[in-house]
Amino acid sequence: MKGSSPFRKRRFRKSGDPAETRVETGPETGTATSGDSAVPSDTAPAVPSAEAADDGPRTSGTRRMKAVRNGVRRGGEGAKAAALYITERVIENAPRVPVRDLATLRAQFPGLDPDKLADKLIAGAAHATSVVGAGVGAAAMLPVPPAMPAEMAAEITGVAAIELKLIAELHEVYGQRPPGNLKERSVAYLTSWTEERGVDLTKPTTLNAALGGQMKRELRQQITKRMVRNMPNLMPFLVGAAVGAVMNRRDTRKLAHKVRDDLRARAVPWDALPQLPPLERATGPLPEATRAAIEGQESEGRR
Repeated sequence: MKGSSPFRKRRFRKSGDPAETRVETGPETGTATSGDSAVPSDTAPAVPSAEAADDGPRTSGTRRMKAVRNGVRRGGEGAKAAALYITERVIENAPRVPVRDLATLRAQFPGLDPDKLADKLIAGAAHATSVVGAGVGAAAMLPVPPAMPAEMAAEITGVAAIELKLIAELHEVYGQRPPGNLKERSVAYLTSWTEERGVDLTKPTTLNAALGGQMKRELRQQITKRMVRNMPNLMPFLVGAAVGAVMNRRDTRKLAHKVRDDLRARAVPWDALPQLPPLERATGPLPEATRAAIEGQESEGRR
């Protein structure tokens, strides 16, 4: 027919082409177009695609991992800051720790040889550190623990002062007093406490070392290990008190025996010792709790 296109020349239209759209009406469906979804257009975005559904758990897991990493980082920074603070307090307290010289010790413990005198000093120090550990453990059982980080810092500084006093007096007992003034000897005893061995008087370089970066790092590492070991002391219901007492007693004895064995190998007999001047008096007051613990150490050692 005129005006009509031959069949072979008609264009093939793709599905969804506007020219192919037909309007259908019905009493139940209302107006609709073929190719339209049965779901209303305003609700289509609420149905997530398969790709978005797969991304959901991954995104949630990534957020959790980031939160864990941030928590670990903040915890590590807090522990490092606490260790640095305790290190500064231990260094500050070292020259303030009262140390008895050999003459005073022999007068307080007459008739004892060096090993028996050392046993007395070790027993007194172990008892004193166990009391400190029990006190912090008992504080953890309160309904609202009073500033537990501060309690742990007080415990470690108190135990360090007791053990520094013990190390200094063991050096007196075995005739190994480091040369120098009060500050220089305090540095030597801090080194001995950090390295868990006696001061070697044949190596003057170890005695003249100032409190530089390397020694502070070693001291901070030692204090960090103490912090980790003392974590069970914070357990509630008086369990922490028992654990703290046992662990502190054990650690003090272990340290003391290491230092004593090292000093005993280089011991100088008392009758061969030169006349040494009395030790200088400690400078500055100690914190109240530390001073009370040291006084308890001395009184326990006399029994």
